Amino acid sequence: MLRDDINNAVKEAMKAKDERKLSTLRMVNSTLKNADIAARGEGKPPLTDADVLAVLQKMIKQRQESVELYEKGGRAELAAGEREEIAVISAYLPKQMSEDEVKSAISAAVAETGAAGMKDMGKVIAVLKAKYTGQMDFAKASALVKAALTG
Repeated sequence: MLRDDINNAVKEAMKAKDERKLSTLRMVNSTLKNADIAARGEGKPPLTDADVLAVLQKMIKQRQESVELYEKGGRAELAAGEREEIAVISAYLPKQMSEDEVKSAISAAVAETGAAGMKDMGKVIAVLKAKYTGQMDFAKASALVKAALTG
């Protein structure tokens, strides 16, 4: 499981005295534990690997936004720290799909669902999330799905 990989990496980072990696992985574990607690409060089971991937993607997206803000504010050292965290977290995500692969996956999902217009966008996104969680940025994919269904 993904959690086991992360926990093993924490131990390795402790042995290697890699402070940045250790603090980032501890933060990941903390975020996952908080997500588990929130799920339990809603009567849901602990996070699956797909849920963990979604949490990791959200963490990366937050850091990318921070990098942009730090760069606008002239804080290059803080932006560099965020980039290092992104690199550590990204190591636990599957290989990201290229734009061409995303477009072909969208075409297949549109054909699979028989989507005819914007009202079917939710069905297409649901199919994509079921098959490609962690492999594509769904914000960008959503725009591509919208373009495919309107154009």
